[in-house]
Amino acid sequence: MSNSLHYADVAAVLARLGCDDDPSTFHGVLCGALCRQLPQEIDPVELLGEGAGPIDARGRGELLKLRDAAAGALTDLHDGFTPLLPEDTVELAQRAQALGAWCQGFLFGLAGRIKLELRDCSEEVREIVRDFTEFSGAALDAADDLEVEENAYAELVEYLRVGAQLVYMELHPRPHAAGTLSSTLH
Repeated sequence: MSNSLHYADVAAVLARLGCDDDPSTFHGVLCGALCRQLPQEIDPVELLGEGAGPIDARGRGELLKLRDAAAGALTDLHDGFTPLLPEDTVELAQRAQALGAWCQGFLFGLAGRIKLELRDCSEEVREIVRDFTEFSGAALDAADDLEVEENAYAELVEYLRVGAQLVYMELHPRPHAAGTLSSTLH
């Protein structure tokens, strides 16, 4: 798998592992966790919902590839990151629901193991977290104008893309270069 993830591929991996998590939710959890931890610190098996069956070596390998692809995409500031959502051929109501699920997952991953003190974050990150919280309830009303809603959906997806990368850039821990401190002491 390359850094480009596809909704159907992730759905197939999760289904094979006996996990009924929505691919958007799982990807959101991965991305939120990656904003706070180095990829090697994240065991994607631990991020699966409780319904997952036993994970064999192949399944663990597939999940590690998903984690690494998400990490690679988050670091690609030009065009690599996009929240994992169903293709545009899927009905808008389902895509809107998946967008909300991605936001829920992202917030869950962001809160993860390391307590996030929002007051210590920039105003920009606090605003993004508030917006993602609001978007987590995304839904489409049957009376809505579909053309207007399609445009709004596209704008939200772009906001998620940029917002997630901004949160990543501010909060992601940087690995310390090995030996840097000791070489400056001599």
